[in-house]
Amino acid sequence: MNPVLQSLDDAICLFYPRLCLACGKQHLPSKQILCTTCEFLLPRTDFHLFKENDFTRKFWGRVDIQTGTSLFHFLKESKTQNLIHNLKYRGKKEVGVILGKMLGKTLIKSELYQNIDLIVPIPLHFKKEIKRGFNQSDVFAQGLSETMKIPWAKDALERKIFTETQTQKSRIERFQNVIKAFKVKRLELLRNKHILLVDDVLTTGATLEAGAIKILKVRGTKVSLATIAFAKSD
Repeated sequence: MNPVLQSLDDAICLFYPRLCLACGKQHLPSKQILCTTCEFLLPRTDFHLFKENDFTRKFWGRVDIQTGTSLFHFLKESKTQNLIHNLKYRGKKEVGVILGKMLGKTLIKSELYQNIDLIVPIPLHFKKEIKRGFNQSDVFAQGLSETMKIPWAKDALERKIFTETQTQKSRIERFQNVIKAFKVKRLELLRNKHILLVDDVLTTGATLEAGAIKILKVRGTKVSLATIAFAKSD
């Protein structure tokens, strides 16, 4: 960074210190979101090491995926939840990009993710995206793409129906709420590709299931899944 800009940045930090977005305590240098302690102690899943794992079991008998993984385990009132909330509700887009890069560095070392052709984020309805200002899955996909050197396509899928909040719904209710919401927008982009479909958090899996079903109707496609976080209980 330019010395003048660095000095200005340092001065701003005196009045508006950058705090770790997971613990909210430790001061950080520019362009970091996690303190060293949180980066080391956040609960990683290691699902990328196994074709079948707790993530993929959620989809058994529902949709034929190749494999799936998450970067972190998710618990309520946890540091992982703080990261997700900073991304989704506090406009911290850099969280998604940086976490995408973190997961990407892991996936490029896994044999299970060597044949991915395209990264596709779960879309938001345009009204919700306008309200939020961005799609959290897009920025996550962007980070994965930069590290894995694989293209990503934010417009491959379209969310054509505005669905109500999923938070209090069961898996079946969530699936019924979203299965008609998605539409493949760019068939030619998906044909004969192994798609990595990505979202922010896996809870019941209904949203990813619905998106994967739509993609798998395109000739020659295969689908793997990835999220920032994995919530164990439905």
